[in-house]
Order: sequence, then C-alpha cells, then structure tokens
Amino acid sequence: MIDPGPDVESHIRALFCALKKAETTFLLLTHGHSDHAGGAGRLAGLLEAPIMAPRGFSASDHPSVVVKTIREGDSIETDQGCLHVLETPGHSRDHLTFHWREAEALFVGDLLLGRGNTTWVGEYLGCVDDYLASLDKIEALNAATLYPTHGPPITSPARSIGKYRRHRLQRLEEVRFIREAKPAADAIEIAEVIYGEEIPSKLLKAAREGVEAALFHLDKTAGSS
Repeated sequence: MIDPGPDVESHIRALFCALKKAETTFLLLTHGHSDHAGGAGRLAGLLEAPIMAPRGFSASDHPSVVVKTIREGDSIETDQGCLHVLETPGHSRDHLTFHWREAEALFVGDLLLGRGNTTWVGEYLGCVDDYLASLDKIEALNAATLYPTHGPPITSPARSIGKYRRHRLQRLEEVRFIREAKPAADAIEIAEVIYGEEIPSKLLKAAREGVEAALFHLDKTAGSS
C-alpha cells in the first residue's frame, strides 16, 4: 500500500478490510504530509505491517509499529515486481518516488498531480531548485506511466512534466516581475498580486511560503550569475 492517506476512521477501516487477507503487507510512504501518511500508523497497527518511509517520519503514537527508513538505492520486492527508491525532493524535503521498472512506471506522490499543472512548492528554502531537479530526474527515466497519489494515472509523462516545469518557471518570472516593479513588497503582497487580494485564510500561509521559496531561488540564481 503506497500512501494510505489521512487518519479518518471510515477510510482506515475500508483499507483494512481490503488488505487484511493479504499474505504479507507493508506500507510505503512517498512523504510525511498528513493526507498521505496521517493514517499510516493506525493502519500498520491493525495489519501488523511495517512502514517504509523517508527519513524523519515517526509513528510515535503507535509504539508497536515498525518504521524502516528508506532512501535512494533501496529496493522493495513485491508480488508484481521490484520497486526502486528514488529521492525526489521539492514538494517536501524528504519526498520519495518509487520506480516500477517492469511496468515502466513511477509512483510519484505529489511531485505531479493527476489533474492541473502545478503542485505546492514552498515547504523549505531551496525547494524550487530541488523540485526542478526532481522533474529532470524522473523525465530522464522515460516512464510510460506516472501514478500520482492525487488524481488518475498520467499516461503522457513527458507532456505533463513539461507542463509542470513551465508553470514553475512562469511563476518564478511572475515573482521576479512583481519584485522589480514593487521592490518594497513583501511575500504576502507579492502573493496577493499573483493570486488576488482575497486569498482564503487557510491558503495564506502556503501562498506566502511559495513566494518566499521563489524569492530565495531568484536571489540564489542572481548571486551565482
């Protein structure tokens, strides 16, 4: 089971019913965000299954659960073939992708989504560089199918990766243009120009962090040129 999802009782019970008859079960996490990993500890406890997760993940609320840290170069044998672990930071610092070579497929977590042309990139300073490098890494594998955790499979990987890269570069140019036009503007003010002044309160922090990450990238690029 890859990215079992949030800690919602009905959801966890449905997954348990679907998996309880499996001979062997283990849970894989692409990253630790709650919509992907929030229910992992409880489900693992019900199934008596280990969790294989990127560094930094903890199931401290479920002390009996075994958590194994995985990193690039590791591989996981399944009844459908081997999954090879790739480190693909950007959306989160410790984001992983699982490469299913036999099927020419990648499980990409939140690196790309099954719908739209963007995913959130703003969790830490330096994430924009990491994100663009991760897109390059998965593009080089020439997979036939990408399986994101949100939305349907992506069956035209090159086109989708190109779309996500263009969007990120376009957003950087928007931030650059606004800062040049309004040098005193802070991250919130820049976000309001990009997204409109009525940013919902629940999205304000993410919008600010995304702009801050873009500014960091622009400053770093300017300093190295």
